[in-house]
Amino acid sequence: MTLPCITAARCFDAAAHRPFWIGAEQVGWIRSSDVPLLERWPDVFDIDIDSDVDSGHRNARVTLAPTFNTVDLRSAALGSVIGALAAEGRIPGWRNETYAIRNAFDAPPLAYIERAASRFFGTMTYAVHVNGVVEYADGAPQLWIARRSDSKATDPGMLDNVVAGGIGWGFGIEATIVKECWEEAGIPEEIAARAVAGRTAHVLQSLPEGTQAEQIFIYDLALPADFAPRNQDGEVGEHRLARIDEVARWIEEGAMTVDASLATLDCLLRRRWLDEDACPGIEALFAPPPPLA
Repeated sequence: MTLPCITAARCFDAAAHRPFWIGAEQVGWIRSSDVPLLERWPDVFDIDIDSDVDSGHRNARVTLAPTFNTVDLRSAALGSVIGALAAEGRIPGWRNETYAIRNAFDAPPLAYIERAASRFFGTMTYAVHVNGVVEYADGAPQLWIARRSDSKATDPGMLDNVVAGGIGWGFGIEATIVKECWEEAGIPEEIAARAVAGRTAHVLQSLPEGTQAEQIFIYDLALPADFAPRNQDGEVGEHRLARIDEVARWIEEGAMTVDASLATLDCLLRRRWLDEDACPGIEALFAPPPPLA
């Protein structure tokens, strides 16, 4: 049986979306049902509709107008649209955080947008997930697991890694780990700096608020046996120390977020605490999804 997180991580129908382009790069996916919302800004978006003679399907490409040919101009144009859509409730969960539109983490930004708008436009985002590992000399290893606050904009109340967070513009991976470790779990910098990189998971899934196209940088962090996480920013409801079999059951039941499930499975597989036969299909998620027509 395929685990629900593995199925969800690539649950995306390209036919129900339209590619979003800036210049010569496709940078996102917009739901077909949302494309008409952008038609009131003809000076900002070029919406091309072509007829497929063979299939009869109509495909639209949404392109940011070439008039906006600098990062600042693109950011201002998109910011105006995003503000209007958010005021109408079309873009929920305003975060006051800046994300860069870029197809690779080390690529120069094409524009900057409010974090909440990244899923409306389906642009690539980046996140860190940290597995909090406790190993005992005379006992089985355990993992610290968080339960997300009920007030979170996404996945409220679901189980999560001890530390997880999006990488905002201006932050690197290591700086984000240190920042999120303190905010979400009260982990001091001298411990957070010891996090060890795992693999990178690639998610492309349809969500109620749009498309999540995300690269998740997975890390393991050894935590002292006498350390207990304490949330600092109100985004975590509780932390619990769990056995490996408990965590595996939560993943199987879908009680943990998709992102956290993938990060946890990576940890369990790398450490040989879980057999690969228990999660068929997961290896494909550690590579980018194939190009979509």
